[in-house]
Amino acid sequence: MKKVILVADDSPSIRKFVAFALTMKGFDIVPVCDGMEALEKLPRENINLVITDLNMPNLDGFELIKAIRSNVEFKDIPIIILSSLAGNEEIQRGIEYGANSYLVKPFDPKRIAYEVSKYLD
Repeated sequence: MKKVILVADDSPSIRKFVAFALTMKGFDIVPVCDGMEALEKLPRENINLVITDLNMPNLDGFELIKAIRSNVEFKDIPIIILSSLAGNEEIQRGIEYGANSYLVKPFDPKRIAYEVSKYLD
């Protein structure tokens, strides 16, 4: 069965780029434009991993991570932050909130595939 990755980013081009990189590796992608939509999709789709931006409208990536980690049903889903915020403060905060990995935009498609493969065999 294919693994399903939820990609939360308010940029359509980033969602497409991530989807392209990961569908090539055999993953199914559920694209969403913000954290609120991500939380709506989580119970409906069989999500195996979440990739999230931090700067998004309605519900940002930090709040999305907190919401996922505080939900018993989803707390163990691996989360990868994909953000243009490259400061140590943001990276540390993301990891403290419960992200498993932190990637900085722009990113190499091979790198994101590698990060995903660490959590989904």
